[in-house]
Amino acid sequence: MRVDHVSYAAEQDGLRATADRLAEKLGVRAVNGGVHPSFGTRNIILPMAHERYVEVVEVLDHPASDKAPFGQAVRAASARGGGWMGWVLRVEDLEPVSQRLGREPVPGYRRFPDGRELRWRQLGVNGLINDPQLPFFVCFENPELHPSGAIGEVPRVNISGLTIAGDPDRVCEWLGLSPTQTSTVIDFTFIAPHGTAGLLSVTFDGPDGRITI
Repeated sequence: MRVDHVSYAAEQDGLRATADRLAEKLGVRAVNGGVHPSFGTRNIILPMAHERYVEVVEVLDHPASDKAPFGQAVRAASARGGGWMGWVLRVEDLEPVSQRLGREPVPGYRRFPDGRELRWRQLGVNGLINDPQLPFFVCFENPELHPSGAIGEVPRVNISGLTIAGDPDRVCEWLGLSPTQTSTVIDFTFIAPHGTAGLLSVTFDGPDGRITI
C-alpha cells in the first residue's frame, strides 16, 4: 500500500488552464490523460517521481458523471471552486480491502491515442464523498502503463507531504493500519478541521526547492 496520486478538481477556468497553472508552479509538464468513459470525467496528468502523479480532473456533460461516484465527487469539487479533491492509495490486490470494508471495486479505463488502454479497479470513492479526509484505493491491471511514465523521462519533482484536515486515527482505521504506523517517504500532517475535512495542501520537492500548493 502506497500513495499513488493526488486528485485536483478543475477550477472555474477549466481543465487545461488549471493544469497549466499547476504545471508552471511546479516546473513540470502537463500531459493529456484522456477520458474515463465509465466515470464521465477526463484528466490531465502531471507525472511525479517515485511512480506517483498529480491528476487534474474535470467532469464531462455525460450521463455517466451523474451515476458514477467518482463523477459525482469531481462535479461537487469543481462546483465548490475546484482544488484538492483527495488522495489515492495503490495496492497490488483489492480483495483484502474489499472484504475488510465490505465494498465492491469498480472497473475503470482510459484509451490512449495509439489504442492502448490503461485499466484499473478502484474502491472507496463513496468513502471520500462522505468523509473527504479518507483516500480511495486503486489497483492497476497493466501497471506498465502507469500515468507516472507519461512523459517518457524520469520526473525530477516528487510528492513529499500531505496536509489533511481530519483525524489520523480515523484514517488509520479506514486503511486497516495501526495508529502508530507512519510513512517513511511522505510526511503526513493532520490538523483539526474547521469545517469540512479533507486534503488541504500537497508539498512537492524538486530541483528548485520545496513548493506547497
